[in-house]
Amino acid sequence: MLKVIPLSSLVKVFSDEEPKQKPFNKLSMFRNEKTSLQIAFSSDVDSALTLSVASALGSAVRFYLVDEIYSGLAVGKPQDDYTLRGNGNSFPDLLRPICDNTLKAEAGKWYSIWVEVVPDECLLPSGEHIVAVELFDGKDKKSVELVFDVIDGVLPEQKLIYTNWFHTDCLATHYGVKVFSEKYWEIVENYLRVARQYGMNMALTPIFTPPLDTKIGKERETVQLVGVKVENGKYIFDFSKVDRWLEMCDRVGIEYYEISHLTTQWGAKKCPKIVADADGVEKKIFGWNTRASGRKYREFLTAFAAEFKRYIYAKGVENKVYFHVSDEPFIAVLRSYRKASELIKGLFGEFKIIDALSDYRFYQRGLIDLPIPSNDHIERFIDNVPELWTYYCGAQFKKVSNRFFSMPSQRNRIIGYQMYKYKVKGFLHWGYNYWYTRFSLRKVDPFKESDAGGSFPSGDSYVVYPGDDGKPLQSLRLKVFNDALQDMRALEMAESLIGREKTMEILEKGVETPITFAEYPHSDEWQLLRREEINSAIREAMGK
Repeated sequence: MLKVIPLSSLVKVFSDEEPKQKPFNKLSMFRNEKTSLQIAFSSDVDSALTLSVASALGSAVRFYLVDEIYSGLAVGKPQDDYTLRGNGNSFPDLLRPICDNTLKAEAGKWYSIWVEVVPDECLLPSGEHIVAVELFDGKDKKSVELVFDVIDGVLPEQKLIYTNWFHTDCLATHYGVKVFSEKYWEIVENYLRVARQYGMNMALTPIFTPPLDTKIGKERETVQLVGVKVENGKYIFDFSKVDRWLEMCDRVGIEYYEISHLTTQWGAKKCPKIVADADGVEKKIFGWNTRASGRKYREFLTAFAAEFKRYIYAKGVENKVYFHVSDEPFIAVLRSYRKASELIKGLFGEFKIIDALSDYRFYQRGLIDLPIPSNDHIERFIDNVPELWTYYCGAQFKKVSNRFFSMPSQRNRIIGYQMYKYKVKGFLHWGYNYWYTRFSLRKVDPFKESDAGGSFPSGDSYVVYPGDDGKPLQSLRLKVFNDALQDMRALEMAESLIGREKTMEILEKGVETPITFAEYPHSDEWQLLRREEINSAIREAMGK
């Protein structure tokens, strides 16, 4: 017998378990919104199922088979009870495009078809649209209708600045291409385009090779955009590769540029790797052997700042660049961070300087203008900083939102509601496509080592997989987080029409205590209903 169940995008369908959630086949959306539903199915015979589709939406509907990926490290540390399964399990995550309308299924296993409606270059037509799907396993035939109610309106442009660190060296090493070859640029653009399609509007820009997740004394593949020459003790800078980077970003729709960190991670003690043509010989002129606070690096940065600032203003991106000092400093390294901060603020102080850090004392002492606290340490910063940003990573495993394999999708998506409530201006994550182990000691196959060789809980270090064609394969986590971004935009749209007070009333309807970053309903139904009621309020206010 063939079983078919329509489900929301918040359900994770495991192969060994029939979904317990109520069938869900209808939702509302706006004309410029990406929205997904799922169809879970199981057959009692090994079969090659055929998929038949009828819809007036045509190519705007895309189909993926949800593939399970194994996780040796799904949880990492003692965690709360708002997780699905623990270590040593496989989790639904990878979305493989369905191209020939045939699906192989093993008897008794459950599978899921991810059905996504995507407005490509034009807006979706308003009205109710049915996507009729028929599955046939050679014995039984089952049909299901998915209903997408397209409201005659468009979500406002995303205000939130969102960066998910883009590791171009991972692309080079995985695909075996030479950095800055034409193939390299092609692959980089492919990945950046998908990132932008799913909400990322700021790109980590490697003016020098980013000093991130690198073991002391080791180094990552050189991806330095700025050309450096040393002639007769003077520095000469070439920004032609930066030109190409900016052109590429503009082409795919990136709006902001996150300049890679100017000192090493977790302490700001050393310099990033910087290579130069020194009197005709290419060599490393800065790295682990040079102090960030030393005279030599200060002189270099001073010369670089003068030229780079002229370049920034000439390109007209002075309001779109953000600088970093050092990633995730802790109070024990406050002294070295202070020195580095004073240097960088002195040189680049007319631009915004941001860093991921969660100890309020760094901001309190004037060492950082725009701190980015983790979402489990954000309370001290709320109402006390000029622009509230936040981030999460592998350390945020209790109560708060995150995107691990082991977490329900509702826990991934809730952050959109939270960021709206607290007027968050920016969100940072460190892993769009990090396919190395911790400290970048070796590359990993993300299909087989989703936990980066036991380094991070699966889901922390990447949201895309490497496709064979130089293009990314997407994860359901990428799409669910984009839903969170769209939720935030819908709430902002509602506020513009009915006011913030009424919008918040709808958002917090049915909650026992006000929503915080740590406290929120653990319910798919509640979350989906909130979005539907927001959409209804917008529709009513627009008279549609």
